[in-house]
Amino acid sequence: MRQALSEYPDLLTVEEAAAYLRISRALGYQLARQYRITDGAAGLPVVQLGRCLRVPRDELERLVRGLPPKSSYVGNSPT
Repeated sequence: MRQALSEYPDLLTVEEAAAYLRISRALGYQLARQYRITDGAAGLPVVQLGRCLRVPRDELERLVRGLPPKSSYVGNSPT
C-alpha cells in the first residue's frame, strides 16, 4: 500500500515526489526543470536549496488535486 502524502516530510526530494506520482525519476527532473524555466507556470513545483531541489509537500498536494499553485518559487527563495 502506498504511503499517504501527509506522512512525507514538508520538503520531498524530486525522487520521492516522482515515486509518489508514479512517474520516472527522469520525468520528475524534466518537470522540475520545466517549472524553473517557465517561472512556475508549468511543471513540478520545486525550491532550490543550494545545489538541491526540493518539492514542497503542500504544493505537490495541490498539483495532485488539480489546484493552481499557492505560490511560485523561483531561484533560491519563494516569491
